[in-house]
Amino acid sequence: MPARLSELSDEYNVTQDTFSSLLLDPELPCPKGLVSPSGKVDVKRVSVYRNNVVVGLTGAIADIFPAIQRLLGEEAFMSLARLFVADNPPTSPLMFKYGSGFAEFLEAFEPLKNYPYLGDVARIERLWLDCFHAADAEPIAPDALSAFPPESLGDLVFETHPAARLFSSQYAAVSIFSANRQGASMEGINPAAPEDCLISRPDAQVDVRHIPQAATAFFQTLFDGQTLGEAANAASNQDPEFDISMAISTMLEAGVFTSCKLINEEPGPTGQ
Repeated sequence: MPARLSELSDEYNVTQDTFSSLLLDPELPCPKGLVSPSGKVDVKRVSVYRNNVVVGLTGAIADIFPAIQRLLGEEAFMSLARLFVADNPPTSPLMFKYGSGFAEFLEAFEPLKNYPYLGDVARIERLWLDCFHAADAEPIAPDALSAFPPESLGDLVFETHPAARLFSSQYAAVSIFSANRQGASMEGINPAAPEDCLISRPDAQVDVRHIPQAATAFFQTLFDGQTLGEAANAASNQDPEFDISMAISTMLEAGVFTSCKLINEEPGPTGQ
């Protein structure tokens, strides 16, 4: 079992910064002070530790971006992940936070220029994980709006659930994400078709819903703290045939809000 990084650095009087660089760059030589009990440079021990670190980090990338892995194939994905790991050391001890720059890395990787949607698929995967780890909160009850007079519904404002997100893509990233997370075919998907999605966590399961652009305007207005009436207007400006009833049904089903109140009034209890 390899020693901890701190133990190795203490034992050999080598700084952790030096070790961090050493473990992610196989081209770097072992520091002069890193010797075995026999007095020789301990290349073998460093190689074992380096391999374990790289394998752990590439495995984390594979766990976070399974749709990207399916799109590229396991062998190509793992080679790509190793390139990413070499230039992007972790900045947090929480491994689920690793890989925040992977989408940008994919977009900048020249051999993938013919697949410009990959970056947005990766962003959805990252948002999926963020929602999965977001704080727990009780969503408002399905009948919450019935507690208010019908004529006052336009003055309602909502508190956004910690696990609610919106995302807009100029590509069919939502459909591509869903197909590859489910192991389904991409037949019939036009990658160049723009798509939006609402990501939430009803019933402890992360849900990614493909929504029209007008619905994105509706939800974003509510996320920004504006009223239900203002949200309906924002959506109608994009699509005069926007179905406000369907949008309200979606927001209650998806559990994207934790409370609602009339503007300038105290919020009701959670779930109401």
